Amino acid sequence: MAQRFQVHPNQISAWKKQLLDKAEGVFTGEKKTEGGPSVKELHAKIGQLAMENDFLSVALGRIADTSAKR
Repeated sequence: MAQRFQVHPNQISAWKKQLLDKAEGVFTGEKKTEGGPSVKELHAKIGQLAMENDFLSVALGRIADTSAKR
C-alpha cells in the first residue's frame, strides 16, 4: 500500500493507529478535543509577536542607519 500511494510505510502505520484509537468516536458521535490553546490565546500570541516584529524591524532600521553613516 505504501508503494502504491507513494508514502512511507511508517506513515501508513501511524494512520492505522490513529484510526484504531479514534474510530469509535466517529460512530458514537463523541468528539474528543485535543488539549491546545484557545483561539483567543492564539490571537493574543499573534498580537504579541506582531508587536515584537515591529519593534525589532524599527530597531534594525536604526542600527542599519547608524552603521551606514560611519
